[in-house]
Order: sequence, then C-alpha cells, then structure tokens
Amino acid sequence: MRSPFEIIADRVVKKPKMVLLFIAILLAVALVGTSFIVMETGSETYLDPDSPRSMLLSEYTDTFQSESIMLLVESDDVLNLETLRYLERLEEEISQQRYITGTSSIASMVTQMNGGVLPRSSAELDAVISRIPSEISSRYIPSHLLTIGVITLEPGLSQETKNSVLDNLDAIVTLSSPPPGVRIVVTGDPAFQQQMGEEMGTSMGTLILIAMVLMVVAVGLFFSHIRYRFLPVGIVASGLILTFGVIGYSPYSITMVAIAAFPVLIGVGIDYAINIQTRFDEEARKSSLEEAAWTTITRSGPSILFAMLSTSMGFLALWISPVPMIAGFGVICVIGVACCYLVALLAIPSLGLVLKYRPKHGINNANGSEGNSHLMERYNAAVGILARKIARQAVPILLVCALIGVVGFLMDAEIAINTNEETFVPQDMPALINLKKVSRTMGSTASLPLYVRGDNVLDIGTIRWMYEFQQYEERHNSKIIGSESIASLIVAYNNGILPTSNSEIDEILSRIPGTQKEQYISGTTDAVILFSTVDMENEVAMAMIDNFAQEIEWNEPPPGVSVRITGMGEMFTNLIKEINVGKTQMTFLAFVMIFGLLLLIYRNAVKALTPVIPIMMIVGWNGLVMYVLGIDYTPMTATLGSLTIGVASEYTILIMERYYEERANGLPVIDSVQQATGQIGTAITVSGLTTVFGFAALIASSFNMISNFGLVTVITVGFSLIGAIIVMPAIIVLMSRFEKTAEGSPAAGP
Repeated sequence: MRSPFEIIADRVVKKPKMVLLFIAILLAVALVGTSFIVMETGSETYLDPDSPRSMLLSEYTDTFQSESIMLLVESDDVLNLETLRYLERLEEEISQQRYITGTSSIASMVTQMNGGVLPRSSAELDAVISRIPSEISSRYIPSHLLTIGVITLEPGLSQETKNSVLDNLDAIVTLSSPPPGVRIVVTGDPAFQQQMGEEMGTSMGTLILIAMVLMVVAVGLFFSHIRYRFLPVGIVASGLILTFGVIGYSPYSITMVAIAAFPVLIGVGIDYAINIQTRFDEEARKSSLEEAAWTTITRSGPSILFAMLSTSMGFLALWISPVPMIAGFGVICVIGVACCYLVALLAIPSLGLVLKYRPKHGINNANGSEGNSHLMERYNAAVGILARKIARQAVPILLVCALIGVVGFLMDAEIAINTNEETFVPQDMPALINLKKVSRTMGSTASLPLYVRGDNVLDIGTIRWMYEFQQYEERHNSKIIGSESIASLIVAYNNGILPTSNSEIDEILSRIPGTQKEQYISGTTDAVILFSTVDMENEVAMAMIDNFAQEIEWNEPPPGVSVRITGMGEMFTNLIKEINVGKTQMTFLAFVMIFGLLLLIYRNAVKALTPVIPIMMIVGWNGLVMYVLGIDYTPMTATLGSLTIGVASEYTILIMERYYEERANGLPVIDSVQQATGQIGTAITVSGLTTVFGFAALIASSFNMISNFGLVTVITVGFSLIGAIIVMPAIIVLMSRFEKTAEGSPAAGP
C-alpha cells in the first residue's frame, strides 16, 4: 500500500503546474476570507462564555451595569457662562441619542440647583456653585481649567454598539462649534476598548510587515548558498494568507494575544520551507530533478510532518486554558503551522520542477557561489566536530544543563503575574492618557459588585442583611470607601432608619423613582450591592476579594439567598489564579502530548523520550531568564512553556531523525551523531536564526505585553538551537545505551 507522501510525490512529479494552480486557487479563496476577520476585546477574551463566572458577569452587566462615557472638557475657565451654555446645549443633544439613558455635567448640576435655568451672571453662578456639596463639585470641577461630563449608556451593549455610539458622539462634538479655547475629548472605558481594538489592527499589520522584512534580511544573509534563496519568504507569505483565510471563514476572532501568533507563524513556518528547500537542493546535486522532488517529499515530508505535529502538540495544549485569548492563540498557531507546512511541501518541489532548478555550485564555480558552498560545508563540519566532542563528554555536560534547568523551574514560582489591561497597551495611546486623566480627576472608579439572588430580595430579612453587611465592610475594610444597594436607598428614603417590616419596605419603595430602583434590583429576585474600592495592585485586590468571600461566609445571608462576587475587577484578579495554574497544566500537557505522539509514531519509549529531555531543560532556562530580566507572566507569556516545547521539538526531532537515518546506514553511535548534526546543522541554524528574526518583530510592538513576549521568545529560540546542537548529541549518546539492536544485543558503542 502506497504512503500518502508517495501519492503526493507522484502528483507533483507528473503534474507540477497543476499542483501550483491548485495552490493559487486556495490562496485566492483565502484572500476573500481575510475580509471576514474580526477583532475582539473586552471580557469575552478573558472568560469562557460557558463558565459560571462568565455567565454571572454577563447577567450582572446586562442587568445592572451601565457603562459611562466621559466628556473631558478643558478650557481657560470651564465655569465661564458661555462655556456652560455650550455644555448645556451639547448635553441636551447627546441625551436624545439612541442607547443613552442619561447625562450629567457641571452645567446640568448648576441648572438643577438654580430652579431649572442657568444663572445670568458670574455672581449668581458663584452663589449656586457654593451650594453644591464639596465632594461632588471637587470631582466634576477639580479646577477652573477642567471639568468632566458623564454619559450613561444602556446596560448590556455589545462593543460594536458602543463603538457606533462613540463614533456618533465624536461627530456631534466635532460639529458642536465649541467656544474659542474649549477642547472636548470623548473618553472612558468604552473609548479605551475601541481604540485598543484599532491599535491591535494597526499593530498586527506592522508586526507582520516587520517580520517579513526581517525574514528577507535573514534569508539573504544565511541562505545565500541556495538558489532562489528568497523562495522560503514567499512560501511563508502564502502560508500566512492561507491562515488568514481559514480564520476568516472560521468562528475565531483576533485578540490581543492572537496578534503575536502571526510573527510566530512566520518564524516557525520558515523552518519548513528552509528544510524542504535545503533537502531538495541536496538531492538535486546528485540526482535528476524528478528524483530530487520524489526523495524530498517521501523522505523529508514525513520527518518534517512529525516535527510539525509535535509543534502542534505544544499549541494544542493551550486549548485547555480557561482564558479564551490563550486558547485562541493555540488554535491560530495550529492552523498556521499546518498551512505553512502544506504550502512548503507542495510548492517548493513543484516550483523546482517548473523552473528547472539547478544548484548554485553546478552552474559556475568561478562566480563565488562555490565559496559560499565551502563556507557552509565548513560550518557543517565544525558543528559535526562540536557534536562529536559533546558526545564524548555527555554526562558532565548534561549535569550542568540540567542543573541550570532545575534552578529555572524553582525561580519560575517567584515570577509575578500581571493582568492589568492598562499595562498591556501602548502607554502613549490617547485613550489611555485621557482615561488616566479622568481617574486622577474623579478619584477611584473601581467597584466590587455582589450579586444577590433569592425568592424575594426585598424581604425585610434580606434588606437587613444587605444593609448590615455594607455597614460592617465600610467600618472594617480599609479598601472599601463606600457602598450602594437597594437597602441603603431604602434607608435614605426613610430618614436614615432601617425599616422593621415588609409593609414598611413596600411603602418606601412606592416613593422611590423607578429609575433609581432599577440600578440595584431586577424584579424581586435579583439585586446588587456595589462596593467602591481604592485603586489596588492585582495581588492586593486578589487578597481582598478572597477575604471578602470569607466574610460573606461568616456573615451568612438569610436562607434561600445566594451572594456571589462578580465584576471586571473580580475577573482580572481571578485571571491571576487561572494563569498561574493554567501555565503549569499547559506545559505538562504539552510534554505528555508530544511524548504520546512520538511514542505512537516510533513505538519505542526511548526513541520517543530522547527529543523531549532537552526541551525540559529549555523550559527551565526560560523561567530563569524571565526571573533575571524581571518579565512578568501575562496572558501572552503564559503560553511560553507550550510554545517552547512546540518550537524546540522541531529541532530535536530533525536531529534525531537524521541520526537514525545514519545509524541505518551502518555508522556507529558517535559517528552517526557527528554526521547527523553536521549534515543538517546549516538548515537548523539558518531556520533557527530566521525564526529569531521573525520573533524579533514582536519586540517592536507598541503593546508592552507583546514586546516582552517577543524578547523572551527570541531567547527561547536561541535556547532551542543550543538544545538541538549541544544538548541533543549528549542525550542521544546517553539514551543509545538503553536501546537494543535489531539482533537483540546492546546497541553499538562509540
């Protein structure tokens, strides 16, 4: 029975033009699919929508949380009567727009305090402002140079709808003809999310462009001994287009973390193209082009497929992450490496046949190309000699490498985890600068909602529990600066006295406007308590929320009433725990999956374990480097363990595959190690260095999270090369002692 690779090789050799036409049609269809790609931000990228935490947050957001858009107004004197009249007109026009439930500003406050009309003189204005409570006036007019207007949106709006509202507000403000010297900026969290999405799109295009340029430079420098040296860049570009198309037709979207997948794919995908083209060039030097294509597809195709599958195992391990953006990163990477492999396997031999490929040194030995060939041969020979020396000193070298890895694993536990979204984005992003200005002006806007659910949340027992719990927290928790609920609203409408019966509560509720009640209750079964908190670091907030959960258990609510913590703050602090646990689980799963795949392929435990051991050391080295450089774990760097396993396994598997090929030719262990490492040393080094160039593009990202990820991955690829060229020969020699020859005797020694 013919293998699939033989069938593919047969089609390529007989009809290379038809194969290239098939690839062209695929790319054309993929280009159409790229128009369907969606950028996604917000809580959906951090929480599994089917998880109880996500469903509770969605229910709270849709029912109670009314997001606010801020109008940042700057002027030489924001209390100028002309400015106030302008703000009053602007506020009236904005309040009539769809999805907006209310507006407030210093102009509307002054109007309310002055009988529904603006004052007509500065003296009258000063008198009105003096009657506004200081805690309110200080938040809305911290100085005569700045004031803030608040626009309240309907609960539960999608980010797409918020973007539409923001665009509409920008248009209204632009056409509103503000007085001379008055500057207005639309800001707030919805504006921050909108601009972050736009920045993500721009950043993705920039990173891909930089990665491709670096690829061209790297291939030009390191692949000059091969004719059509820039062909791998074109192959990767085609693989990337195919990847974009598949994503466009799929239900997956692009998130902040997924942006980094594309330079990663460029770096990893170039490996397949370089290795296949190198093998085709090698075979073309000693046989016809048809035989070269056949041998390349049937011999290199399976080994590179094994490497691609092992890389995919590392990415597949990311799918267990409870954080959707991390799981999505894994999905995109798996799709991408498969597309890059497919295009490289089909296109390079086909193009070689159509273009009647000729190796460089066979054309003109006097044009310098032979010198390039000799240079690469000298490099191969040097790598082989180094591998031989390492193989003879296997045990001490492995002990040193393993010790460094163990230290790295120990230090990994000390690395901080950062889930603060504001630190991920460009710090000069206008929306972030304006958002920080609002926070400095109005004080902390952080809140911790408690979702209260029961048969009747308006029962006297539940109302009493809510009010007493609020009072307890305000007195005993230094992180709480205030609280609001239906209970405190009832007390406020009852002259500061807690009612004693349900009939009393019903009478008070009848006097409270519906718009106020709806902020805290939904029907009679759902209510919310909003605790205002000081701004805190993630670790402090996590400890405070854990303590809050314990205090809810100690101050047990009435029977039949459930109380759960929710909100964006709770989501981000819980993300720390999920990243901490998830990164370890993903790394362990990646090891298990790769070992299981290799065991399935080779049916030999020693052979399956051999390429995995160096990767364990590399993962430890990564932890040590992150600790030394002070790089935090984020939703992106949390993927590093699985990513390292996927990338490094390619190099170690290719070395091992060539080693066993040499052993099959009758060479002893040490000679096979030298020959294997020397023969593919150039291909691995070139592909590794071009991968480094691809990952280096991430360092140029304006997103701090992506930039740090790029730095660490560049180091990781460097470690992967060290693991393949230095650690792998020592491992092979050591593991060969556990193998048996076909005759059942110990394997041949050095």
